[in-house]
Amino acid sequence: MISTWRKKRASRRSNSKKQIEEKTMELLMVPSHFKCPISLDLMKDPVTLSTGITYDRVSIETWIENGNQTCPITKKLVKTLEPIPNHTMRKMIQEWCVVNKDYGIERIPTPRIPVTSDEVTVILRKIESCCKLQQGSESSRELVMKMRKMIKESTRNKRCFVANGAGKILSSTLVDFTEKSSVYEVETMEEILSTLTILLPLDGESKSILGSKSSLNCMIWFLKCGSLSSRRNSVFLLKEIMRMEETWRVEELLKIDGGLESLVKLVKEPICPTTTKASLLTIYHMVNSSQLSNEKARSKFVDLGLVELLIETLVDCEKSICEKVLGILARICNSQEGRKKANNYALTIPVLIKKLLRVSDLATEFSVSILWKLLIEKRDNVVLINEALQVGAFQKLLLLIQVGCSENTKEKASELLKLLNLHRGEVECIDSLDLKNLKRPF
Repeated sequence: MISTWRKKRASRRSNSKKQIEEKTMELLMVPSHFKCPISLDLMKDPVTLSTGITYDRVSIETWIENGNQTCPITKKLVKTLEPIPNHTMRKMIQEWCVVNKDYGIERIPTPRIPVTSDEVTVILRKIESCCKLQQGSESSRELVMKMRKMIKESTRNKRCFVANGAGKILSSTLVDFTEKSSVYEVETMEEILSTLTILLPLDGESKSILGSKSSLNCMIWFLKCGSLSSRRNSVFLLKEIMRMEETWRVEELLKIDGGLESLVKLVKEPICPTTTKASLLTIYHMVNSSQLSNEKARSKFVDLGLVELLIETLVDCEKSICEKVLGILARICNSQEGRKKANNYALTIPVLIKKLLRVSDLATEFSVSILWKLLIEKRDNVVLINEALQVGAFQKLLLLIQVGCSENTKEKASELLKLLNLHRGEVECIDSLDLKNLKRPF
């Protein structure tokens, strides 16, 4: 009782203190020339346009990015879209904040001056010239490191580099360094890979350049022999390239010795969840199409033991990884050898049944699709059908139809139920149906 009374008393005191501070802040008026004309808030990074009007940087840059080329106050056309930092105004605001610190006003930090388009152009031209003149990698690496540091400072800097074609220039530079085949350029190429990763997502032209034979060879080399960060950056870029789903790129990857093995190794020996997801997405894009090159990729992945590895990964993984793994399995099971491997692995049916109605709608659809491909083809395989019945396949599929799903999934589930119903009397279900996480749609 005493402790409860003390808590209430302390709460009343804190509330009264807050009310006093709020009243004090209401009485404290922010000078009008310290306020941004757009947001009407205290400016944190005042900048001046060519018209002489000062705004907060975030507000005026948002105004310009929306396609406006006039000053919001004067309505005059702005001569340059690069606002100039108003250091005098910023110092005055900081001094006012210090004077009024007793009223709860915090001093605004001195902002970093963002990079300009002219500075970006100079850096990119220097990188290009270093590569063309075949100068030492030391100067090239320093320029790329300087560029990466600038990009990481703010999203505005990143947008500025992207707008000036940094992705295209870095991609071309990587190709040029790769074609030299010099071991002394490895550190520079690592820096370029790291910087390209920060610039993601890349434009189509940059992806096309990175998808060249020499560039793919470079990234696969880093996947096999590079450091953890290099392997991570390489698989992120490969994911971007494979998203284009161009057949010849898959064919080029198939020709590179150790390319597919490196992707499988990243799933088997994960560096981090994001790297695993990137590797899975790369594999998915490689096996997604029905083209001859994609069929070859599926065949090679099956030979590398990917089916068994994916089933083992499904036993305990997060939602996003689970969906990607099931998506790959659904594509691999389009092939005869893929289905054979899955049917011969003891964990396949129990794990797939377990994922029904437990992860997400997408995971359920993939699981039903895989079960349909495995069981419908093996109608005469009583052992496989009895195994599915023992782990509760009939009950879960029936519940899925009752709860609701897409038409395609419903058709496959109905076919599976008809098949399982023929053998239902031969076995008893040994797995209790878990409805705890089931969410019925309205």
